Amino acid sequence: MDGGKPSLAMVYQAVQALYHDPDPSGKERASVWLGELQRSMHAWEISDQLLQLKQDVESCYFAAQTMKMKIQTSFYELPQETHLALRDSLLSHIQNLKDLSPIIVTQLALAIADLALQMASWKGCVHTLIEKYSNDVTSMPFLIEILTVLPEEVHSRSLRIGANRRTEIIEDLAYYSTTVITLLLSCVEKSGSDEKMLIKVFRCLGSWFNLGVLDSNFMASNQLLMVLFQVLQRDETSTNLHEAASDCVCSALYAIENVDTHVALAMQLFQGVLTLETAYHMAVAREDLDKVLNYCRIFTELCETFLEITVRSPGQGMGDLRTLELLLICAGHPQYEVVEISFNFWYRLGEHLYKTNDPALHGVFRPYIQRLLHSLARHCQLDPDHEGIPEDTDDFGEFRMRVSDLVKDVIFLVGSMECFSQLYSTLKDGNPPWEVTEAVLFIMAAIAKSVDPSENNPTLTEVLEQVVLLPQTVHVAVRYTSIELVGEMSEVVDRNPRFLNPVLSYLMKGLREKPLASVAAKAIHNICSVCRDHMAHHFQGLLEIARSLDSFALSTEAAIGLLKGTALVLARLPLEKIAECLSDLCSVQVLALKKLLGQDSSNGKSADPTVWLDRLAVIFRHTNPIVENGQTHPCQKVIQEIWPVLSETLNTHQADNRIVERCCRCLRFAVRCVGKGSASLLQPLVTQMVNVYQVYPHSCFLYLGSILVDEYGMEEGCRQGLLDMLQALCMPTFQLLEQPNGLRNHPDTVDDLFRLATRFVQRSPVTLLGSNIIVHIIQCAIAATTLDHRDANCSVMKFVRDLIHTGVSNDHEDDFELRKRLIGQAMEQHGQQLVTQLIHTCCFCLPSYTLPDVAEVLWEIMVFDRPTFCRWLEAALKGLPKEMSGGAVTVTHKQLTDFHKQVTSAEECKQVCWAVREFTRLYR
Repeated sequence: MDGGKPSLAMVYQAVQALYHDPDPSGKERASVWLGELQRSMHAWEISDQLLQLKQDVESCYFAAQTMKMKIQTSFYELPQETHLALRDSLLSHIQNLKDLSPIIVTQLALAIADLALQMASWKGCVHTLIEKYSNDVTSMPFLIEILTVLPEEVHSRSLRIGANRRTEIIEDLAYYSTTVITLLLSCVEKSGSDEKMLIKVFRCLGSWFNLGVLDSNFMASNQLLMVLFQVLQRDETSTNLHEAASDCVCSALYAIENVDTHVALAMQLFQGVLTLETAYHMAVAREDLDKVLNYCRIFTELCETFLEITVRSPGQGMGDLRTLELLLICAGHPQYEVVEISFNFWYRLGEHLYKTNDPALHGVFRPYIQRLLHSLARHCQLDPDHEGIPEDTDDFGEFRMRVSDLVKDVIFLVGSMECFSQLYSTLKDGNPPWEVTEAVLFIMAAIAKSVDPSENNPTLTEVLEQVVLLPQTVHVAVRYTSIELVGEMSEVVDRNPRFLNPVLSYLMKGLREKPLASVAAKAIHNICSVCRDHMAHHFQGLLEIARSLDSFALSTEAAIGLLKGTALVLARLPLEKIAECLSDLCSVQVLALKKLLGQDSSNGKSADPTVWLDRLAVIFRHTNPIVENGQTHPCQKVIQEIWPVLSETLNTHQADNRIVERCCRCLRFAVRCVGKGSASLLQPLVTQMVNVYQVYPHSCFLYLGSILVDEYGMEEGCRQGLLDMLQALCMPTFQLLEQPNGLRNHPDTVDDLFRLATRFVQRSPVTLLGSNIIVHIIQCAIAATTLDHRDANCSVMKFVRDLIHTGVSNDHEDDFELRKRLIGQAMEQHGQQLVTQLIHTCCFCLPSYTLPDVAEVLWEIMVFDRPTFCRWLEAALKGLPKEMSGGAVTVTHKQLTDFHKQVTSAEECKQVCWAVREFTRLYR
């Protein structure tokens, strides 16, 4: 699009191809070409012409969407004197195209709203629009569309209008809000029961509620509220209208969250919603699930809004407990999707009651929670004709997982032991069908961990006794969930070791059956983790399982879990036995890797070793015996023996990032396992890493490098070698990151490079600060501060913060003065550039969750040298733009000086953080 303006004919052709070309590559070419057109300056004029010509829906939609996009992202391209003409042209387009297609009207309405928000010279836009169009019935639909999207766009992520302008707009909209509501009401009165118009009115009303600018006393007595509830009470209301009315009521309830300041409106909404109970029952009788779900959303929003009052004064006034009754009525609906809507409310109620910790209050809510748990257990039942084990990946499986989480969170109100015993007695005393038994066991498994095993309640051991006696003839889903329950009761087993044998043999039976193997493996893993000492006697059995792991039908995760359990128990064996047993445990994986390496790879593809690498990694990760000072680490010898195989595997697959990553992970845990005991590997490992990295710069080598620096960076004899490693790894890294968009395209490399650099700062700062590479690393860090990627940005900020901190924290080490001098030199060279970049970055590049990290860096620079920092900050602030392209003031002189003063006089870091957060809102 660098050439001249393309002809309209070419644009039409491309739009036609985008929508109608049968060849996907033709569509793709058209899409790329049109995307470039949208980014060019010509897009303004071309979309204006397309809208004027009104040739067909597709070209008008493309043009309207382009207009909206340009106004959102490139408004600065237009000189101020053209804004008025643009406004008038958009208003005439929406007038001319109002009957062509509703999606075009929406795009143009968004364009007009986004223009109004940015164009400071367009004062009182709501007033002008209503004055211009409200008397023409045919213009009403698009006028309401503009009035709907306008409040929605105020907080739009794609518009950076800044806090000053936003405040000004919100005040303006609040001023005209009663005019808008009056317009909507007259619309309803004129259009009678025109459903399309009602839907538009409710959407618009909801949008103004969401912005929070409506006068609640004015609304409390407004007819519109009556109309809303009438629509929801009427049995014959259509699905679409019902949904729009429900959304609007939910927005209204959300808007009065702070009930005490909106008493009159709160009362109206409260009473209005309570009248919908009959309508809910009617919808249930008619099996109208859409409406049932809408009512449940409204009831839940009601409970959320009045939560504080309900906990503060249950049963009184607006703390009326009928609100909870409504939710429990919904919980009684046979479809589980209905009760699921209310989960968030029950979580929050549990949280509130947990914090107040008042037994009398808990007593008020206990019966409601008991009824909820009863409903949940029923909803968790599988179909009586279900075959096989419970699925955990489908929608119903996910619902059961959410039930399990919710039960864990509210069980304290009922008492875990009490509930556990009650559930068990329903199984013991009755003879329920299998699907009821399974659901009860499922809920018992959810609360088993919160039952205190030290109470020695006989029910606990009785449950274990009975479960391990379940015959193999019961439904496989019952056995599956009973195995889960046993795994969750591992603490009871640890306190009652006499059950270990029967429990293990029960789980071994499951392990040998395909559908139960993985869940049994997970339970064995749990038992190993909790009963490590008791399980040491069973180590041979675990070793047998581990040797023949692939003869069981296990998922990858379950196999890894079993090896983890085995390694945890292995670490509790006597030291002299560990080496031999570890060697035994690893030999299966090592032999498999050797076999793969020995296979002929003449077809250019060698077999995938990741399964075996992951298994070795989990063994090294969890074999952590207690080794006294001076003793040789029992795992050292094994890891030295395995190194050649890992090294060769790494070489064979060096081009494959996924396999190299798994190799590095395995080596990382091996090094962590034996710590300083891996010294003999250091030289060959670093050499291989550096050599492969020159050809294939996989970022995991940088990560592995950071582990080596962490383990060996304090050893005088290793420091120079590690610095050489860093320098050798940095060269290809900088080449990669200096490519166009290099930082954005390789966030993992940025993340791992600065982890490595940070480890150096922590372990041997003087070695790094005295080297030639430090200048390049700091330059790279300054460039990377703009990167909007959570992990990468966090690593960069941590590096800069820790680096400067080494010159601040006098830890009474001999090298403090030297460190301080070296940091001083670095700051002299880069300080101004760093501060300017950080300020620019927080205003224009980074999401607000990263600001505390930026604030910590600014704080460290200031603690290091406050007077100089004051000058740097002043220069950085002078460089910021003072007004928007639409003419609105972004930041006043006073706001700049206030911010400078707040930061430079801060006594602690959180004051800097608060100031930065407030200040950057001016640019968001």
